[in-house]
Amino acid sequence: QVQLVESGGGLVQAGGSLRLSCAVSGGTFSSYVMGWFRQAPGKDREFVGSISRSGDNTYYPDPVKGRFTISKDHAKNTVFLQMNSLKSEDTAVYLCAARQTSFSGSYVYTDASRYSYWGQGTQVTVSS
Repeated sequence: QVQLVESGGGLVQAGGSLRLSCAVSGGTFSSYVMGWFRQAPGKDREFVGSISRSGDNTYYPDPVKGRFTISKDHAKNTVFLQMNSLKSEDTAVYLCAARQTSFSGSYVYTDASRYSYWGQGTQVTVSS
């Protein structure tokens, strides 16, 4: 059984930084494409970034590009989301997701429907 557990959320002032973690248990970590999403109250789930199974490719949407960075630690079966220059509009519950793949290419996925496993989420609140 695959489980994803996020941590690292909290309250931060605008312009500050947070690093979220997502610990993955079950399955083979190196076979997972990982994604981060966020959901604010009353809004649709929003894609924040994705990292390929090997960690050699990442993709970010424009609202977070240059501010957010995803990385993988294969020794710890953990994926990280480093968030810098935070803005009030970044306030949301942040969720990590995993998709198992047998493809060896540097695929990333932006669509939430592509992911099979999800964590419970961690709250990030940015005060202005």
